Amino acid sequence: MPHASSIARPAVAPAGGRWSRLFRDAAQTGGRTPSRLYGVGLVAALAVLAWRFGIWMPLVGGPVFGILLGMLVRNTVGVSLVFAPGVAFSARQVLQWSIVGLGFGLSLQQVVQTGSSSLMVTGVTLTVAFVSAWWMGRCLGLSGHLKTLIGVGTAICGGSAIAAVAPIIKPDDHDTALAISTIFLFNVVAVLLFPLLGHMFGMSDLGFGLWAGTAINDTSSVVAAGYSYSTAAGDYATIVKLTRATMIIPVCLVLAVWVAWRARNGAGGVSLGRIFPWFILWFLVASGIQSMGWVPALLAAPLHTLAQFLIVMALTAIGLSSDLRRMARAGARPLLLGLGVWMAVSLSSLAMQAITGTW
Repeated sequence: MPHASSIARPAVAPAGGRWSRLFRDAAQTGGRTPSRLYGVGLVAALAVLAWRFGIWMPLVGGPVFGILLGMLVRNTVGVSLVFAPGVAFSARQVLQWSIVGLGFGLSLQQVVQTGSSSLMVTGVTLTVAFVSAWWMGRCLGLSGHLKTLIGVGTAICGGSAIAAVAPIIKPDDHDTALAISTIFLFNVVAVLLFPLLGHMFGMSDLGFGLWAGTAINDTSSVVAAGYSYSTAAGDYATIVKLTRATMIIPVCLVLAVWVAWRARNGAGGVSLGRIFPWFILWFLVASGIQSMGWVPALLAAPLHTLAQFLIVMALTAIGLSSDLRRMARAGARPLLLGLGVWMAVSLSSLAMQAITGTW
């Protein structure tokens, strides 16, 4: 996880040249300077439309409509370079704010209880992700770096985990791009597919929240799928996912020691401050404030509604960052690996729920 994310890091970066490449569909700015304000305005406008669609079709939900509308705009008319800073800001920072906002509606006791109760399932799914990524990647003849990136992205928090691990193992840019594209594709599929499967299986809110929180790659997609199912499932899935996202710290440390051991040059260069998902700390602070009764009852419902709208904005921005043609050019083998690992994680999560009776 969304550290930030575990958050899906969109295909947007603060370097102007890279923006030009990634937003090449409609890169002309009409003489305007790229601005965060333009992008946030575009995202907010589409999010309002998605929110209305979500009210009209609650089984689908606003977050799903947000990502679909964003993808539709991105891959038809295109997104001008002028919107790039605001789209990147919405996809990362706005999602973090939404998670903190959700904390004001959850007691700290509930957060701790949910997080601790999900640790066993989380541990199993993480182990399954890494083992299946290694074995399937070997069978498909993929590079060790690509196997690691897809395994980490699937196991923990999608693009954010890939971004945290990349400086440690130093993969080629091509492998990083392939891993992020693969993870993103299955994030989108999960948002659309998981709620339908949950209703088909007759899963409880708690069961679906645990499944989504442990089996969907990215925080944004976990939140979207969870709240598309129900508010209770969304709350539970969010806590489970945030607990899972903290696993990026020990994973990065283990990888750093392994890389240093292979290079025989010490394990320096790993910054805990860089890899720690700080917004999770603020989520806990918000939950603590709620537990102490410092949130007026009059503000509780508006804060929760605002947090849910910010989630729709973040998913809309991620949709605006998705280039389906670029994903198609990535080739079949990374997609097969991503699909195989994702299915292994999803099935192992369901199996653990069946064994423990939490379904």
